[in-house]
Amino acid sequence: MCVFTGPNGSGKTNLLEAVSLLVPGRGLRGAKFSELSRQGAEATGNWAVAATLNGPDGNFEIGTGTADDQERRVFRLDGVPPRSQADIGARLAAVWLTPQMDRLFIEPASGRRKFLDRLVVALEPAHARQIAGFEAASAQRNRLLAAGGADPDWLAGLEDSMARHAVAATATRAALVSRLNGALAGGAAAPFPAVALALDCMITERLRHTPALAVEDFLRAALRDARAADAARGGASFGPNRADLAIADANTGRPASLSSTGQQKSMLIGIVLGHAALIAATRGAAPLLLLDEPLVHLDSAMREALFKALGAQNFHALLTGTDVEPFGGLAAAFYRVQEGRIDPA
Repeated sequence: MCVFTGPNGSGKTNLLEAVSLLVPGRGLRGAKFSELSRQGAEATGNWAVAATLNGPDGNFEIGTGTADDQERRVFRLDGVPPRSQADIGARLAAVWLTPQMDRLFIEPASGRRKFLDRLVVALEPAHARQIAGFEAASAQRNRLLAAGGADPDWLAGLEDSMARHAVAATATRAALVSRLNGALAGGAAAPFPAVALALDCMITERLRHTPALAVEDFLRAALRDARAADAARGGASFGPNRADLAIADANTGRPASLSSTGQQKSMLIGIVLGHAALIAATRGAAPLLLLDEPLVHLDSAMREALFKALGAQNFHALLTGTDVEPFGGLAAAFYRVQEGRIDPA
């Protein structure tokens, strides 16, 4: 484990964001790739990150960055382009916790869906293609409906694609929720309080008692019948875009939205730790665990609980904070970040 401390604005979060970009996705801030390059007189518009890592099969290298198209990045795995980004996800996983995620329980459902999908992709990299496939077909359908007079067969083809991607994506989400609940119930995040997750989604409910192909047929018909309503709404009435992730205390049933700020932070840490433990158990190698200011809103008992959990699981963890004193008792290497430099503390 490594702890990076320094004043606000010294670059601690930038360091964690750079590491998070070694896996597919938009990194821990979710920023546009064009916003990641150096600012000021030395700005080039491009950026790159590379690392040598050690896995179960030995050392390997991952590099990524932008070239001519600043909104599209490329990967290199051991110096050559991978067949797909899923190849990168299969070699390296990363999970993270940031101060912005403290709003997860009070923000709209879209934030919780993105959070859930990041958890899914870390274990099932192909899930990203299912979500992207649904969104691409849905966006095209939205444009056709807004313009009016679209060919019904064209719309039916798009709705067929949406239905197939929706069922596949939802099934993968539901499987992850079930597995994560099992890990959390088994004490994967101990000594943090147990958390219960549930996928609030009409498609999930149907998949519980209906074959997947029958659910696809239902969605095709439902989307066809909802064309007029979806044209007025500007979006699809049915699909993974309508799901929500429900989070509650497993012992009391208290929803996270009704919990205190400290309780919510403890729940969130428990989910992240449980997810990291699930990845380690599934793959035989622990993921990178990036914790940006994790001690905010934690009392002394919860800080000790976090340190105990990190030590017990032997995670590859990078933590940040403004001061070193709150991390006392954590067995880690300490570094000081200031004015773009990283020095041993």
